[in-house]
Amino acid sequence: MIAFAGNPNVGKSTLFNALTGMKQHTGNWSGKTVDLAQGKYFYKGESYQLVDLPGAYSLVSHSPEERIAEDFLLSKEAQCTVVVCDATCLERSLILALQVMEICENVVLCINLIDEAQRAGIEVDSKALQMRLGVPVVLTSAEKQQGLEALKETLRSVCDGFAPMQPKRLGCGIRGKTQEASDAIARRFVRLAQETAQHALLRTEKKKASFTQRLDRIFLHRRLGYLAMLLLLFAVFYLTIEGANAPSQLLQWCFDRVGNFLEKVIKMPEFLHGLLFDGIYATVSRVIAVMLPPMAIFFPLFTLLEDFGYLPRVAFLLDERFRIAGACGKQSLTMCMGFGCNAVGVSGCRIIDSPRERKIALLTNAFVPCNGRFPILIVLIGMSFSFGSAILGAAVLTGCILLSIAMTLLASFFLHKTYLQGTPSSFVLELPPYRKPRIFQVIVRSVLDRTLSILARAVAVAAPAGAIIWLLANLKIDAQPLLQVVSTWLDPLGKCFGLSGAILLAFALGSPANELVLPILLMIMTASPTYCDTQLLQLSGFSWQMSLSTIVFTLFHWPCLTTLWTIYRESRSFTQTLLAAALPTAFGLSLCFLLNLFV
Repeated sequence: MIAFAGNPNVGKSTLFNALTGMKQHTGNWSGKTVDLAQGKYFYKGESYQLVDLPGAYSLVSHSPEERIAEDFLLSKEAQCTVVVCDATCLERSLILALQVMEICENVVLCINLIDEAQRAGIEVDSKALQMRLGVPVVLTSAEKQQGLEALKETLRSVCDGFAPMQPKRLGCGIRGKTQEASDAIARRFVRLAQETAQHALLRTEKKKASFTQRLDRIFLHRRLGYLAMLLLLFAVFYLTIEGANAPSQLLQWCFDRVGNFLEKVIKMPEFLHGLLFDGIYATVSRVIAVMLPPMAIFFPLFTLLEDFGYLPRVAFLLDERFRIAGACGKQSLTMCMGFGCNAVGVSGCRIIDSPRERKIALLTNAFVPCNGRFPILIVLIGMSFSFGSAILGAAVLTGCILLSIAMTLLASFFLHKTYLQGTPSSFVLELPPYRKPRIFQVIVRSVLDRTLSILARAVAVAAPAGAIIWLLANLKIDAQPLLQVVSTWLDPLGKCFGLSGAILLAFALGSPANELVLPILLMIMTASPTYCDTQLLQLSGFSWQMSLSTIVFTLFHWPCLTTLWTIYRESRSFTQTLLAAALPTAFGLSLCFLLNLFV
């Protein structure tokens, strides 16, 4: 078995994929429940098993990823360890390489991204590096498939025992008995990495500023960076809004035609017919028609920005704001994940090392609207505030996003000063060079890993929810549907916040999936036992003031049940789960109350 270790963003996974191709799977290593990417390749009649370890900056464990990498290497299951280094930032990569050499017998140094280093005027003297460290060194460019044969041959020699190993070791392990001793050992690794990099790097003639440097003059500028971030957000939302309308209508038309055909073909009792077609089928088809097109546009665009290397710049820009709020800059990354799905954002909070700051990120992730809330925002903005202009609608939606970010910071500051007091910690943020996005991989990853998985989860909760909602819409008390009875009872409470009882009930019944809120609201307001077209909202007395309050409540209310369940699994705390539901709801109702007073 061969282990692949390395810092984040050094092309380790790209190299792993280039070697293994499609011969990959995810599985546990013996005695552990942690999933690791595994694969194999064949070379000169032999099969080689590879394991791709999580990216880590050192083996002095701070994050769960670093602990996983350290535990695997200490288990001695790997016959050889390949440490993938970044040729453009060799000194930093060598810190991890030296620590791996300290605890592993057979180590191969793979210096990747040599093409980017050459463009930056940097050359790596592999022979000098090999003589200084006493381990084989191979230069590669995984993106361009360069050096792969040399790497395979080197690994064959090492695994067969033909490559002599004399690794340079400090002889002090990777940690001390006290924190002071561990810090002293860490400083020795840093000094040795600096000295080694100085001997191995050759600077060629000075070249013009690289593509990354030129773009970062804009994207990381103190003022222009924020303007660029807003423009990119605006562009993503505009394309999502403008592009999703026609496919959503087409999908709904197709579902309606299929439903009508099935109703004619399948004969059953009236009650069962209504439950199946008007309840379950109508709910599931509405969720798919409303969710799928925006996700199919939003996720690939968002993944393209991620693959391009822009999202870490967003974290860099927002880091100072989160530190002022008493949180960690990594929270900006989990917040970005939340725009796709709050449950995914909550799971992403694992990247935050500090337990206090991880709780802050976990409790405030629902302050940003997930993909399930975007259809509600898009419909309400289009109905009352866009005046038929997609550009104006995108601008209003961007303003909503900025408000959600501001409220996230405010809620984080509130928790920092009350429930979760403490000192904000620092963290290392990797700013990878900008790279040409891998369009095919982006589409596959965004469609399979994000769009379809989230859609499947939404459908799973929409089907039983549809049955329950249909029953409530068709069960009557004094000839009035139960939905309207409850909404009338809630109406005085709703009017205090510029809403209505129907809106409050729709959000309550839409808790399994936010995509159900609008269809349920229409059923209540139109007294219909089945779903209606959203254009009927305007005909049902839905004023612009009510639209404004509903938009605010859509931004800030309790998370969906899937997200709440994820919060409980991550925190193992019923109290924190309740707080995660109560906090955004309190903010939302407070804002709606103020709007009702002054608007």
